[in-house]
Amino acid sequence: MLVVKFGGTSVGKPERMKKIAELVLGMPGRKMVVLSALSGTTNALVRMGDHLLAGRIPGAHQEIADLEKHYQQFVGELFQSPAYLAIGQEIVSRYFSLLRLLAAGRFDDRSYRELLAQGELISTELFYHHLQERKINARLLPALHFMSIDENQEPELDKIGERLKPLLETLKDVNVLVTQGYICRNHSNEIDNLKRGGSDYTASLIGAAIRAEEIQIWTDIDGMHNNDPRVVKKTMPIAELTFDEASELAYFGAKILHPSTIVPAQKYGVPVRLKNTMDEKAPGTIISNKGTQGGYKAVAAKDGIMAINIKSSRMLLAYGFLRRVFEVFENHKTPIDMISTSEVAVSVTIDETKNLEAIVAELKNFGTIEVDKDQSIICVVGHMLSEKPGVLADVFKALAPLKIRMVSYGGSHNNISILVPTPQKEQALVLLNEGLFHLK
Repeated sequence: MLVVKFGGTSVGKPERMKKIAELVLGMPGRKMVVLSALSGTTNALVRMGDHLLAGRIPGAHQEIADLEKHYQQFVGELFQSPAYLAIGQEIVSRYFSLLRLLAAGRFDDRSYRELLAQGELISTELFYHHLQERKINARLLPALHFMSIDENQEPELDKIGERLKPLLETLKDVNVLVTQGYICRNHSNEIDNLKRGGSDYTASLIGAAIRAEEIQIWTDIDGMHNNDPRVVKKTMPIAELTFDEASELAYFGAKILHPSTIVPAQKYGVPVRLKNTMDEKAPGTIISNKGTQGGYKAVAAKDGIMAINIKSSRMLLAYGFLRRVFEVFENHKTPIDMISTSEVAVSVTIDETKNLEAIVAELKNFGTIEVDKDQSIICVVGHMLSEKPGVLADVFKALAPLKIRMVSYGGSHNNISILVPTPQKEQALVLLNEGLFHLK
């Protein structure tokens, strides 16, 4: 079975929803289709929720009215026959009545999560009935029946498989199964979600749970590119990546793929293919356990980084110093991205600044603390870079005009991370594109 995920832009207009129906029909074998909410819907639902939490009831009702108008127009263009147009209108009426009920009652965090789930629920129901109108053998399989997270907000992969496999066996004669991305139930059986970008994660979890033949993530660009096309004029798609290479790129800023997506697929060796709904003939990018050839693969950037420098003469010849420093970050549940050490100083980077003041206050017990804000990590990914001579020389030569704050090399076979001030990020991406990939 194939697991195919389509994002918000892929279903954001009626003609695009019709196109993904054609794409699914052209795929061999059985398919499970994972859909996001229509583009713009989740943002609108977030605004509604923020209005309601703040007591701005008229603002929430205006958001509901504006979004309902959009959906009424959408179903008018999606369905062809009067019978299915009536079904589409009933679906819109039902969901927006629910939104108004949520807005009229006591609104809390639980209500907020239920509100955010409505985007995926309505998009999948509309798509399912579009397939029905076209007489396609399909079923709607609610994600809330099998997707779950534990008390630590972690997906319960084994339980997902235990619930899903019998359902698939019952529906073994159905060619197309439609389900929601992003949404799930938590350990209290309440409606919850996998956070933003979670539809990719849903597809990977489903694909891993059922040991799918392949997971396909369909977006609006042709696979992962060697650089950020929003910043660099000339980029090129990457044909193949290993799971480790793709994980590095996703974590350090490649927007096409949610950072969590790779983990379940890699655990069970299920290939992930990135495809373009606007150009289905483009080869895209295949991510698998298969080793890839070549040197440099891609560059990505991650903003919102803060560098913390701890300088202390007590570090000299002292054991246990770094452990005590790391315990400060552990106690505040703040992960570290990069680390650099000398005899009397250690620098680390973080991207979660919620507990920054408390962290700095504790670190002052160790020595002098300096904090550099507004930094960016530039990640250079390639096949076994740590074993190739001259890679650091290539990177430093390309970035010669810039101020480099930190470098991390050797911790990963496939990654070199460079910290630069954020105002220099775009220039760094351009220089690396020219220096490593010879693209201008």
